[in-house]
Amino acid sequence: MAATASNSLLCTKTLVPTLPSSSNNLNNSNLCSSFPRPRPRPIQALNNSVTVITDKKCEAKWVVDSWKSKKALQLPEYPEQEKLQSVLKSLEAFPPIVFAGEARNLEERLAQASMGNAFLLQGGDCAESFKEFHANNIRDTFRLLLQMSVVTMFGAQVPVIKVGRMAGQFAKPRSEAFEEKDGVKLPSYRGDNVNGDAFEEKTRIPDPERMIRSYSQSAATLNLLRAFATGGYAAMQRVSQWNLDFTQHSEQGDRYLELARRIDETLGFMAAAGLTMDHPIMKTTEFWTSHECLLLPYEQSLTRLDSTSGLYYDCSAHMLWVGERTRQLDGAHVEFLRGIANPLGIKVSDKIDPKELIRLIEILNPQNKPGRITVITRMGAENTRAKLPHLIRGVRNAGLIVCWVSDPMHGNTIKAPCGLKTRPFHSIMEEVKSFFDVHEQEGSHPGGVHLEMTGQNVTECIGGSKMVTFDDLSSRYNTHCDPRLNASQSLELAFIISERLKKNRIGSNLNNVFSL
Repeated sequence: MAATASNSLLCTKTLVPTLPSSSNNLNNSNLCSSFPRPRPRPIQALNNSVTVITDKKCEAKWVVDSWKSKKALQLPEYPEQEKLQSVLKSLEAFPPIVFAGEARNLEERLAQASMGNAFLLQGGDCAESFKEFHANNIRDTFRLLLQMSVVTMFGAQVPVIKVGRMAGQFAKPRSEAFEEKDGVKLPSYRGDNVNGDAFEEKTRIPDPERMIRSYSQSAATLNLLRAFATGGYAAMQRVSQWNLDFTQHSEQGDRYLELARRIDETLGFMAAAGLTMDHPIMKTTEFWTSHECLLLPYEQSLTRLDSTSGLYYDCSAHMLWVGERTRQLDGAHVEFLRGIANPLGIKVSDKIDPKELIRLIEILNPQNKPGRITVITRMGAENTRAKLPHLIRGVRNAGLIVCWVSDPMHGNTIKAPCGLKTRPFHSIMEEVKSFFDVHEQEGSHPGGVHLEMTGQNVTECIGGSKMVTFDDLSSRYNTHCDPRLNASQSLELAFIISERLKKNRIGSNLNNVFSL
């Protein structure tokens, strides 16, 4: 279904334009019929004892605020309740930021990734901020994602699904509710849509008005992203112009320019052969947004009933994910997410048990709809090799359809001698390699990567071909939360992923030849 206002009208109208959809949409009925769901079978547990998965219990009826009857973790305590209710009422009257039809299109693309016929590239800031809200920052991250997608697509030769951690990724979970410095104890910083990062009493008090500002910034960010995606900036003929200034004379920049030249030659050949470059797929690109579903009052206020499908969509983003700290089976966040029709991500660490993951998927996707669930693993390289196989086998034996994605960032955070948090590029690279190795071993599909990254020339993660050392961290350490890959490191990782996908593709083609 095309992502236009005409086919995805919501109860609240919007003035924000939508991205055009490509003409090769999947047919949902055909897709679903190609994935018959077997009855859940017992799973072999790690201790070799048999665990029987019982039939799903009948879930209570979902309503848009039924999450309030559950235990909600990671939510701020607003001292001014009247002000909070006033803000939420205003948000309910605001236009949706995204259309339901766009979210459905993304779900169709993710269904292809779950089958190995596409690859998800999800990336952006750890946490967006009010202070760094600038058109150049948005453009540079978008441009970097375009570069990475071209590199990845060239090796994989499958479509790359581009999803930004942008236009709404403000709220952050915290390990402690309070932060203490020099004997002073204040509420922890929970993201710019909740409170400020300055260690001051007034700034750290949760302020509902910040939700209004985050809504406005998200809408403006997505408006610019739509313009970049559809206004000619993302045209394939501009592939050689996407290189960021500070990467041009680096190893990764040179590799990218060489790839761009090869693409330009291919486009020139196509034009000479009479194949037109005026097709929309050559001039535009599809781009979606995502963020962690954390601040439930805000998410509820932007949830709308879609008149086309009769389903509820959280119109703050195309895709949302539930985090490691809020994925309790009986928790408020899972309760909210089970009732909305957006594609959903589940972040899981090495702590999760296969039985728990299976139950969580069944709660969030009782119809076992392809593209609905993306499992995002964040474990570290060694834990990925030890734990991920059991999750893959358990989910497969239960007959569940998911897209498997690697988040190689969160399991590799360390503290530098200077006290700053950082992530070694080598560890990130090793987790990605482990992720691919496990899927090759299990005969499953590596569906994508989820990265905290920026188009800015920051020094937050150590390592990479343009070596960032511990001593370099303080020179351009700009993150408001966790360390991000810079443009050079991100491109380097994209080339590594591309080579691995190319190897998988060639191996698969050889197997097909020998099986004839």
